[in-house]
Amino acid sequence: MEFDMRAFAADLCRHRSTAGEEAAAAAFVAERLADLGFETYAWDADPAVLADHPSFPDDLDAAAVEGRRSVAGVLELGGAADAGDAGGESGGDDPAPTLVLNGHLDVVPAEPSEWSSDPFEPVWRDDAGTASANADAGGDASGETLTARGAADMKSGLAACVGAAVDLRDGVADGAVTLPRAGLRLVVEAVAGEEDGGYGAATAALANPYPFERDAAIVAEPTELRPVVACEGSLMARLEIDGRSAHAATRWRGEDVLPRFEAIREAFMELETERSESVSHPLYGEFPVPWPVVCGRVEAGSWASTVPATLDAEFRIGVAPGETVAEVEAAFRERLERVAAEDPWLREHPPRFERFSVQFEPAEIAVDEPVVEAVRAGLVATGLPDVEPRGATYGADSRHLVAAGIPAVLFGPGTIDEAHYPDETIAWGEVVRARAAIAAAAARFAVDYAA
Repeated sequence: MEFDMRAFAADLCRHRSTAGEEAAAAAFVAERLADLGFETYAWDADPAVLADHPSFPDDLDAAAVEGRRSVAGVLELGGAADAGDAGGESGGDDPAPTLVLNGHLDVVPAEPSEWSSDPFEPVWRDDAGTASANADAGGDASGETLTARGAADMKSGLAACVGAAVDLRDGVADGAVTLPRAGLRLVVEAVAGEEDGGYGAATAALANPYPFERDAAIVAEPTELRPVVACEGSLMARLEIDGRSAHAATRWRGEDVLPRFEAIREAFMELETERSESVSHPLYGEFPVPWPVVCGRVEAGSWASTVPATLDAEFRIGVAPGETVAEVEAAFRERLERVAAEDPWLREHPPRFERFSVQFEPAEIAVDEPVVEAVRAGLVATGLPDVEPRGATYGADSRHLVAAGIPAVLFGPGTIDEAHYPDETIAWGEVVRARAAIAAAAARFAVDYAA
């Protein structure tokens, strides 16, 4: 069966695979992989496994992970087995290396009012920006774009991974070298729940769903075809402040939480500035704010004519590679205690600052890790410029793989600027180039592994 990457990506984008709704998209991918000749695997997020993971809440149950199915397809490629050698698995005593090509199925919600078209009905546009109808199948025109929720983050990247694996198997990969005697085992992995913590990847990292070990991974996040070897972590923490209500006409009788919140937020932003100067990393010098602090939600008070006596705010705080979430949490907790000590009311009514949701630990691998060098070789082999690896201020599923001892590099088509954005769009020519570069990188990884 021939692989139509355009149709695959468009059909996958039609699935509304937001958090907890990944099962239908997983079934679609599994069916397509089976049709293409992959040996398929499937697993569900396991609350028992994840409850012991430091990044996940302790109270996970079956309801919290319902519908969060992940799937994968495996190809055994090249080497002595394909050449007719009669001795066992490809390579016999020289086992094939295993490379995972990882992408996530889930997407963030989309607000239709902010889009120029239905977010889950893919729109193809030609070089002139004109929308084309019924254009899912056909040639891979380099000037076209695809607009849909998940087009950049990261269903097109997953499509490129499938295409790369098929091209290597069929011997049509541009720039790919001849596989060594041992061959290569390729795993194309489509996981659930990356956007809210990595439910599928973490389960697979902790409870291997395959009957073999994994040597390295390429995670096809939108990196503009540039290898990313370091991902920032994040602390998710909720701040709660208690005041005292009073009628607005006699507000001096109350204790307003808003000035207290403003003082705490200002102290947190000052700490952000201090950390930008004191916590350095060679891959993060290009970012104006390498370890950002954002208060993404605030809710205070109960009535316009009443002094607000309660406040609930949620923060996302950046964690640098080399740090831990616990260390950063301690630093911000200490700064909060300083603010509270200077306010008579807060001294008697201490604010609460507790983790919520899923925590993202940072992750990093060496720039000369074999899988990174293979990606750079894949770029050159397919006529793309070799670029230095960089860091990213966001987190990704690579952290779960790295924590399990599996070196993982981010590399894929599209830009993070389009992720989570209205009219999310990817240049299709970049997906085509990613497909070729990933195939060449996988072949180079096998050759270097055998050397």
